[in-house]
Amino acid sequence: MKRLILATRNANKVTELRAILAAASLDFELVGADAYPEIPDVKETGVTFAENALLKAHALARATGLPAIADDSGLCVDVLGGAPGIFSARWSGRHGDDRANLELLLAQLADIADEHRGAHFACAAALALPDGTERVVEGRLRGTLRHRPAGAGGFGYDPILQPEGETRTCAELTAEEKNAISHRGQAFRELVPVVRELLA
Repeated sequence: MKRLILATRNANKVTELRAILAAASLDFELVGADAYPEIPDVKETGVTFAENALLKAHALARATGLPAIADDSGLCVDVLGGAPGIFSARWSGRHGDDRANLELLLAQLADIADEHRGAHFACAAALALPDGTERVVEGRLRGTLRHRPAGAGGFGYDPILQPEGETRTCAELTAEEKNAISHRGQAFRELVPVVRELLA
């Protein structure tokens, strides 16, 4: 069985991509970066989601000699000109502090009326081969930002983004409901024909 590396140590992302590849009848062994603890995490120095995804995918492909997939994602708020964007995970100044990031963003938007609270989650997913071949696809989930968090599921900004056509936030959806419409789910599904074209 061919092996594909997913450039993340997040077990949930590995599980999600495994399910998407299996549903598309793509017979690959998918492993996360945890399988290669000697490979250091890649610094995300790009200025777009696509650049950061490619940096991670190429680094893993070079280090392992195997095809690698990586993604980068974040929240883009209309009235903030697309911010926090690539800085979503460290908006408060501390990387990965979901609560601090969420509270800072809500404080910054406190006076913004509902009709101007449009935003979207964006995800770029990249496939890189050891020979330097690369492809990038993108997914997007539009919605509006709530004034207060709601829901215990998900992570990051999920408790404040209410997808278009929904009455619940992303954090109130089941994992299956969220994956069906999410920016990451869209991007990973968009990547399936690319994997098939280049690797199957």
